[in-house]
Amino acid sequence: MAEIKLLDSSTIDKIAAGEVVERPSSVVKELVENAMDAGAKAVTVEIRDGGCSFIRVTDNGGGIEKEQVRKAFFRHATSKIRSVEDLYRVRSLGFRGEALSSIAAVSMVELITKTKEELTGVHYRLEGEKERDFSEVGAPEGTTIIVRELFFNTPVRKKFLKSPATEGSYISDLMEHMALSRPDVAFQFMMNGQVRFHTSGNGDLKEIVYRIYGREIVKELIPFSVKEEGIEVEGFLGSPSVVRSNRNFEFFFVNGRYIKSPLLSKGLEAGYKAYLMQHKFHFALLHIN
Repeated sequence: MAEIKLLDSSTIDKIAAGEVVERPSSVVKELVENAMDAGAKAVTVEIRDGGCSFIRVTDNGGGIEKEQVRKAFFRHATSKIRSVEDLYRVRSLGFRGEALSSIAAVSMVELITKTKEELTGVHYRLEGEKERDFSEVGAPEGTTIIVRELFFNTPVRKKFLKSPATEGSYISDLMEHMALSRPDVAFQFMMNGQVRFHTSGNGDLKEIVYRIYGREIVKELIPFSVKEEGIEVEGFLGSPSVVRSNRNFEFFFVNGRYIKSPLLSKGLEAGYKAYLMQHKFHFALLHIN
């Protein structure tokens, strides 16, 4: 029988990273959710080569205190829960404390952060979890995280990524969902140096639909709102003239988090049944709180 041995911590971290970081869009999702949990009202995401070579997420949130920066990259280090009981009332988007650790294990990471109370910020740089720099730097309030060369130290995983165009489209879809989930946050998304869309953060959901999907869709939107038994549903339903051959225009958000739900889809489609041809699907954007 082969001898059983304990894996070293570096190997464990790289394996564990696969549970959180599957592709570039996973990195963007975790970092943007962290930004929103930090109270950011403006978030800018910039990617190159589909996020495979470069991802930058900048926010104007609360920042990370200098003495907490290194701790933020430890596994299961989080400010969002303290015990298992907190899981039943958690309201933040993230809470596991694995994102930064997992991202750092398989990429080159650079962090610049500053809190409101501190005079200077911190510049922290890692390569595959190995610390390369920790120094003071002038910076605005908030956090910027740059992720370079994703999976540079795990080439087997890198070869399973799709083309930069496809990986970029996954991130584009994700950013659209993020913008639609939080109309009160100003988002800017840039791909290969070009601005794909930006929102004002003024809380107007219809404005975001206009900026992402255009005037023709906005003209066909019908406001929807109902509150019953502690559940509130609000948003927009598209008129029967706005149809697609797939469900890509069905958007459901529960407590600010984008979800896919066959149950909600079936309920929504049952309401449209008398107005649509078979195998045609409508536009619907619903926030459920």
